[in-house]
Amino acid sequence: MKRRNMIKAGLLGPFALQNLVSFENTLQKGKDGMVEEPKRSLTVVRETDVIVCGGGPAGFAAALAAARSGAKTTLIELHGCLGGIWTAGLLSNIIDHENKNGIMKELEYRLDKSDAQFTARKYDAEQMKWILEEMCKEAGVEVRLHTRVTAAYQDKNKKIDFITTESFSGREAWKAKVFIDATGNGDLAARAGCSFDLGEPETGRVQPMSLMVILSGLKEADLVKEGFILGLGKDGSPTTEGKKKLHAEILKIGFDTSYSMPSFFTIRPDSIALMMNHQYGVSALDSDAISKATIEARNEINKVISGLRATGGIWSNVRIVTSAAQIGIREGRRIHGHYMLTKEDLLNGAQFPDGVCNVKFSVDVHALTKVEGGGYSNSGVKMKPYQIPLRSLIAKDVNNLMMAGRCISGDFYAHASYRVTGNAVPMGEAAGKVAAKASLSNRVPSAVNWSEIS
Repeated sequence: MKRRNMIKAGLLGPFALQNLVSFENTLQKGKDGMVEEPKRSLTVVRETDVIVCGGGPAGFAAALAAARSGAKTTLIELHGCLGGIWTAGLLSNIIDHENKNGIMKELEYRLDKSDAQFTARKYDAEQMKWILEEMCKEAGVEVRLHTRVTAAYQDKNKKIDFITTESFSGREAWKAKVFIDATGNGDLAARAGCSFDLGEPETGRVQPMSLMVILSGLKEADLVKEGFILGLGKDGSPTTEGKKKLHAEILKIGFDTSYSMPSFFTIRPDSIALMMNHQYGVSALDSDAISKATIEARNEINKVISGLRATGGIWSNVRIVTSAAQIGIREGRRIHGHYMLTKEDLLNGAQFPDGVCNVKFSVDVHALTKVEGGGYSNSGVKMKPYQIPLRSLIAKDVNNLMMAGRCISGDFYAHASYRVTGNAVPMGEAAGKVAAKASLSNRVPSAVNWSEIS
């Protein structure tokens, strides 16, 4: 049946028609490797005051704060749960959350109350998913899961007019007065036309990626007794002695892990999280490279766990219960804002009139190549506790766009400190409050003074 007859007979729905048109274009353009996507009109599925893209630690907090501030708020998330690296990434460890107030403190309380085992910064990812969803539901946040932002279009006033997404529902359009990019990699900002930096300034090299796994068949008491878990250091991270001993144990079975400081994190006495790989030189903007890195990481981890199990002893019953749905990405785009936080700010312990987050976590640069040691260091930057200013959360190139989390405006070294999730939450909370104030008063975020919020 010819296409026009199929249309007339109602046998082709809109998505089938689009696919057929695309297929025909592919045939027409196949010789030069290019196709032309057909123009089409999209339904605006939702128009709200604030749209937050990315439902990780920063995005969850941004949406929660915006909704609690009276703004009609939509939260769009790629995965099938909220939490991002906390949940889809199985991070199992919250860094630099200590002495944070607001939503971070409230979340700590909820984790404790729900028996999520929030002890020494650790948590149960399944409990975390549920708690984040419940908090958003209570605040009236409209949550859309399984949805990826694909484009953003500016109007003549340098504002995002609407964004588009792809999901099980197909391609859709969304409108808001103010948008917040909490995607981690700065996907929304990049699609809206924002300038950004990526990687080490001299070389463009990026920090490696790591895939988290959850293990069964191990007992915390045995790992402590054997010296693989030796408590926490002054900065709250596991001590290096236990990591070195675990690496030495792995070397005995004939493997040299890509990460030379593999780390156990106890979630419950019989549930252990493990980080033990580095995937070097992988750009957060390269899907092929990330796919390859994920497969390589899972292969390495499985081989090591199988090798340990074969040695018997405390490893006799160790098994991988699950690996993360998303490989852990330490570094993506750093979107240009009204202020760029720098290494000098960290060295000086900078304080700002519009400071929205107090940071105490040291500069944490994981080796950019295996030959550099395969571990991590502060790269010679001895920071002092400092603040992140609101201006670093406001996009320079788009007037109604804010950022929260690791995609805010900062240099390579500052990013290596503020990128951890205990700082993402207060950043998100600040962005959400300012976005709500801006949207409800018909202003752009840069016109809102932090004193109006705090």
